Amino acid sequence: MSEQILLSTPHMGADELEFVKEAFDTNWIAPVGPHVDAFEKEFCQLIEAPHAAALSSGTAAIHLALQLVGVGYGDEVFCSTLTFAATANPITYLGAKPVFIDSDRTSWNMNPELLWDSLKHCDRRGKLPSAVIVVHLYGQSADIEPILEACERYEIPLIEDAAEALGATYKGRAPGTFGRVGIYSFNGNKIITTSGGGMLVSEDSELVEKARFLATQARDRAPHYQHSEIGYNYRLSNVLAGIGRGQLRVLSERVAARRRNFEIYASALKHLPGIEFMPEAAFGRASRWLTCLTIDSAAFGADREQIRLVLAEQQIETRPVWKPLHLQPVFAECECAGGDVAEELFTRGLCLPSGSNLTTEDLERVINAISAVHQNTQKISFSRIL
Repeated sequence: MSEQILLSTPHMGADELEFVKEAFDTNWIAPVGPHVDAFEKEFCQLIEAPHAAALSSGTAAIHLALQLVGVGYGDEVFCSTLTFAATANPITYLGAKPVFIDSDRTSWNMNPELLWDSLKHCDRRGKLPSAVIVVHLYGQSADIEPILEACERYEIPLIEDAAEALGATYKGRAPGTFGRVGIYSFNGNKIITTSGGGMLVSEDSELVEKARFLATQARDRAPHYQHSEIGYNYRLSNVLAGIGRGQLRVLSERVAARRRNFEIYASALKHLPGIEFMPEAAFGRASRWLTCLTIDSAAFGADREQIRLVLAEQQIETRPVWKPLHLQPVFAECECAGGDVAEELFTRGLCLPSGSNLTTEDLERVINAISAVHQNTQKISFSRIL
């Protein structure tokens, strides 16, 4: 049996183990230490952000970001609907309610026009959301300028969920650095990983310092343990920060490898009827964290789920595009502006194996498997005609 090809696996470089060894040799194992400080500094230099706090996950970063911009019980927070649940879950941690915004077809990200319309409606009714969370999906930036303009017009803080978009650009600038707060994830399937981890960035030094304070159990300055606020155990371990420092050094190589994956897939499969790849918006450069396509079942001869199951039988992991949050049972009572685009992308969309450590042979297996599905459907159709 062939070895399994997974969707997106960790890809270590040459320096990670040395940094981890240094953490062990110096006994800096706790969730503080020199690697954490250096990781924050080096990350800021890489994406050109002024301040950063290294945290235990991207979800933790969103939770702190929402709290620090003032979201509280009973508030509404606008959020992209085509995303992983971790984007919206922290809204509920604070007793607030998500309101979802549909995607555009240009980038698959939040539709700026729908955001504007929704904010105008909220302004007329006299209750604006307390924050907006925009997601930069599958390695591509959302169209940030009109989204930021809308938020500034109504004085609403913008939080950027750039968990999937490290290494991408928007008009030459890193997504995650435009809003009040940006967040990143270093989960095991991301373009670089610390096993588990995240980063919160902002131009506001006081906000980032408060994030660090809350993330270390909100311990007051005192010789004893004293707490005047509720805090969290959200700081990144010094060991994992060492892994992150090594991963930062190979980020450009990882982006190049994932973009190469996309180019190979697109070149080999774009001629098949019904296949369309996630477009690269003209306003930026995508990292192609995952290569995503949509399938028109009528033209191709099989739908997304049929293709996924056939590939799974051949030990090839693929995954549907995110199920929109407004369709998730846990958010069934939440409002959504639009939804048709995200629903269609979910119904037709498939994410292909995209790891930066895939071999040419791996890619050929995936391509041949998808091509074979189409060929088999054509044989079946032809036999029915006969």
